[in-house]
Amino acid sequence: MKSNLLTCAWLFVFLLLLPMAAVGADDTPLNATIHTDQTGEPISPFIYSQFIEHLGRCIYGGIWAEMLEDRKFYYPVAAEYDPYKGDLGGKFPVVGASPWEILGDSAGVTMIAEDSFVGDHTPQVAAGSGIRQNDLGVVAGKSYVGYAWLKAPAGKAAVDVTLVCDEGEGKVVQITNVGTEYQKYPFKFQATADTDTARLELRVKGAPCLVGTVSLMPADNVRGMRADTLALLKQLDAPMYRWPGGNFVSGYNWRDGVGDRDRRPPRVNPAWTGVEHNDFGIDEFIDFCREVDTEPMIAANTGFGDAYSAAQEVEYCNGSPDTIGGSWRVKNGNAQPYQVKYWCVGNEMFGPWQLGFMQLKQYTIKHNRVATAMWDVDPTLQLVGVGAIHTRNEKNDPGEKRVWSEGMLQQCADKMTYLSEHFYVWNRLDDIPKHTAQLADFIRRIADDHRKLQASLPNLEGRLVPIAMDEWNYWFRKYEYGELGCVYQLRDALGVAEGLHEYFRNSDLIKMAHYAQTVNVIGCIKTTKTGAFFSTTALPLMLYHKQYGTIPVEVSGNCAEANVNVAAAWTADRKALTIGVVNSNGEEKTVAIDLPGIQMAGKATLWSIAGEDPKAFNTVDSQPIAVKEQAGVDFAGQLTAAPYSVTLIRLPVK
Repeated sequence: MKSNLLTCAWLFVFLLLLPMAAVGADDTPLNATIHTDQTGEPISPFIYSQFIEHLGRCIYGGIWAEMLEDRKFYYPVAAEYDPYKGDLGGKFPVVGASPWEILGDSAGVTMIAEDSFVGDHTPQVAAGSGIRQNDLGVVAGKSYVGYAWLKAPAGKAAVDVTLVCDEGEGKVVQITNVGTEYQKYPFKFQATADTDTARLELRVKGAPCLVGTVSLMPADNVRGMRADTLALLKQLDAPMYRWPGGNFVSGYNWRDGVGDRDRRPPRVNPAWTGVEHNDFGIDEFIDFCREVDTEPMIAANTGFGDAYSAAQEVEYCNGSPDTIGGSWRVKNGNAQPYQVKYWCVGNEMFGPWQLGFMQLKQYTIKHNRVATAMWDVDPTLQLVGVGAIHTRNEKNDPGEKRVWSEGMLQQCADKMTYLSEHFYVWNRLDDIPKHTAQLADFIRRIADDHRKLQASLPNLEGRLVPIAMDEWNYWFRKYEYGELGCVYQLRDALGVAEGLHEYFRNSDLIKMAHYAQTVNVIGCIKTTKTGAFFSTTALPLMLYHKQYGTIPVEVSGNCAEANVNVAAAWTADRKALTIGVVNSNGEEKTVAIDLPGIQMAGKATLWSIAGEDPKAFNTVDSQPIAVKEQAGVDFAGQLTAAPYSVTLIRLPVK
């Protein structure tokens, strides 16, 4: 009996103290010690790079200003007007048939294959008939410029071109006396209404007329690029862009994308959906890079491509006028070599989704042949080989992929400067801390595995082959901005910031990271037909690139146990220390910051990205998630991070 009474007494005391113990555990003070004397290798600026691919609305509808779909008539203009196939793309469906609608009798349009202006055929429109394209986005009062290549074999033809913006008839530009040879006829309009359903109409009078190709762009376009998208890209300020793919590159003939833009052949996109207009080729990509002041990286085709084509592409970019490729570049109006230094030798050649994929033992031979041919043209190139130590999808067998990276390092290490790795996170988790941690977890896993693998390979002789993580991101539906046009939320921005922290911790190994794919698709900038805005994931990329230091320092403490991610770095001049804190919790967290041996030299500056709802997102009309700056902050040894937030503080030191 006495024993039972003692047991009950102890049980009573235990139950009485249990809530207190639980509270104490939850309230454990968070601390982070910044070991400013323990530094890592400088963070490469290329960690903040971007990747653009001919996929969805990344180029066409995103970066490129052309408003017309299938302007070169890849698809035959047919009696049945049904341009959109399937439901892919959300508000911006993918064109799977001609987007040109016949006006009048359907027999009034005939596709002529003989001596076509470009591609396989050219529409001939009979007198009294016409064609139009619907669903164009225009802004009232804004000017739009365009042209049409026209030819009237029998002469005496005229064409009325009309931009219809509302229920009215629209302004008509009359083109008279269309010649018997193709000529380029310009036109210009001013929109009379805000609408996404404007129509461009071409009506033929007098005699039949061949319509070679048509173009319509906002008048404020910058050499064919969208002015609104460019403005955001300049703010994003990425130091390098990788192009043109991605899966796209393995079926891409780069020669299709040079020369007279209107005469470049339209093709079906070899990897994705829709039409590849070939309006944006090497010359346009270089012009784009110069406009946004960034370093170009070009991926060469090792799928259906070969060593000769890759070498000639290098020649086109970097060769002198007395080379074949260099002479083509000069002929196309670019006398000076482009001096493209960074090149990817292929893309994901380990995957069955890739055109021309092959067994590892065959691909290592092909890589070496292609790399040798490219270096023979320009030995200064920095080459990125195809690696895969982990798959893009965790459901696949990572062991198979380790074999690929291992084989590339064993057989091709002397024919590459970097080895690529790609990864995408496919899961959107309602557990916010787990969701935000996914990118960092993948980066850490890839880095750890490479350290083990490379240390085990005798042929490397202790050399650490640097990693180019030239595709990385969250990737999941829902698609609202065209093919793969994901909507990103605040929780995704927190994850990108945590991913950056992990790159900083592995600055000795990971020298490049290319966020995919910049505009629309799974990108950090989204566009409508008439507007552009930053998605949430752009914000940490811009913030850290502009404000975070470049010399990483060691951080210890207990923050990780509370789902608080802390990283720190010196600025290059060591006059300031920067600290980044990601709080993926639904309540604020205060971290005691210990800075042994450091004296402050003035007030701090603090930036934050935060919101009450982790599922909040930006639209063209509203951007609730933004970077906020606070100057003149008194730092007293602790930092309070708001719920669901990224906080970056810059501390001036003596």
